[in-house]
Amino acid sequence: MWPPLQHRARSSNEGRATRRLGAPRPGGRRLLAMAASLAVALSVSTPVLGAPGAEAAQAPGPPPSSFYVAPAHLAATAPGDILRTRVLSVGSAEDLSVTQVLYRTTGQLGHPTVTAATVITSKLAPRPTAVLSYQEAYDGLGPQCQPSYRLSSGLGALSQVTSYLATGLVLVVPDYEGIHQEWTAGQEAGYETLDGIRAAEALLHLPLRTTKVGLVGYSGGAIATDYATELAPRYAPGLDIAGAAEGGVAANFAHVLKYVNGSAYWSGVIPMALVGLGRAFHIPLARYLSAYGTALTSAIAKDCLGSVAGHYPGLTYQRLFKPAYQDIFAVPVFKRIFGEMVMGRSGTPRAPLFIGEGLSDGTGDGVMVASDVQALARTYCQRGVTVQFHLYKGLDHNQAVAPFVAGALAFLAKALFGLPLANGCAAIPPTGATTS
Repeated sequence: MWPPLQHRARSSNEGRATRRLGAPRPGGRRLLAMAASLAVALSVSTPVLGAPGAEAAQAPGPPPSSFYVAPAHLAATAPGDILRTRVLSVGSAEDLSVTQVLYRTTGQLGHPTVTAATVITSKLAPRPTAVLSYQEAYDGLGPQCQPSYRLSSGLGALSQVTSYLATGLVLVVPDYEGIHQEWTAGQEAGYETLDGIRAAEALLHLPLRTTKVGLVGYSGGAIATDYATELAPRYAPGLDIAGAAEGGVAANFAHVLKYVNGSAYWSGVIPMALVGLGRAFHIPLARYLSAYGTALTSAIAKDCLGSVAGHYPGLTYQRLFKPAYQDIFAVPVFKRIFGEMVMGRSGTPRAPLFIGEGLSDGTGDGVMVASDVQALARTYCQRGVTVQFHLYKGLDHNQAVAPFVAGALAFLAKALFGLPLANGCAAIPPTGATTS
């Protein structure tokens, strides 16, 4: 979660910011300083999937405001169109300009929908030079989990990134689960991430095809980041995506569910994922769930993962389902959905990728399966994508955040400002050699 900083919603208005002119792009040494600055900020602020102690900041707030309500003319709009804006007053961070946009995007089933993003710039920057889309791992089923909601309610902060933004970077933080909190719906998260970037560029009057864009996300944020890179060539071909970094990656979601099944800590992922996917794919979950499964999914239906992880030790998906559906991976509707939630099947990224994954127990980081992530990296390499893959041996899902953020931000600093990126494909071990 972002460090504390008081701020409040000040006004809601339609319109766009004025164009800023001026500043050259920074040189190599300044880029490294920028990377170090933002790496420190994000290593503090990156919320880890189900991190202990997250519950206090995820307490339910007041009902969502009318800002999130879709307008009646939605069908007549295009993906990325700005529908509404509001400016936030960020208290002591006087050098930051923070605007939230509600924009038209696309749901998991291809229908028009809306979501929000928070766009942050520095008032000290003469002109925006590049865009970084940060997919926060907010992993939630309730509106209080959303980055924009927490920011507008005074529960978030961005003060540590001021010096980085002063170089001309624009930071975009999308609510990529949508207004209905459809967690783990990969394609939807990708659409909403890409449209958040388009909306930010429109807000700031940035040229679509020549403004460099970087993406970064860990854990739940890696879902949005990866699918955005896969979908971009056909869904948002006008964006100039220079690079993307993803860590703690759910490369094959069915394998993730099998891995955390019965886990002492991470099994809470199972009911939350079922609720999120049920919403996204319009599945009548009650038809398949046992009495216990119905009660549990109802109980956590508005929670953030930080208040669920660790509270259901040893939980299995078999306990959640009726006897006829014990093997959920053989149930046609779930088999189809899990087939869609395999990374690499939605498209091929054009941008270079930095991929990081922990390996703490011979299988993965406790949540994500390392061999699946490694296989994904090799698949992209075989399709001609420049990939840097890093396996953090001995580190679990939470511990791998720090090395991932440090490497990812250095990678993105180079990508955003046109410095050469090494292709690490030749160094990726064959699948099955993750523990060697």
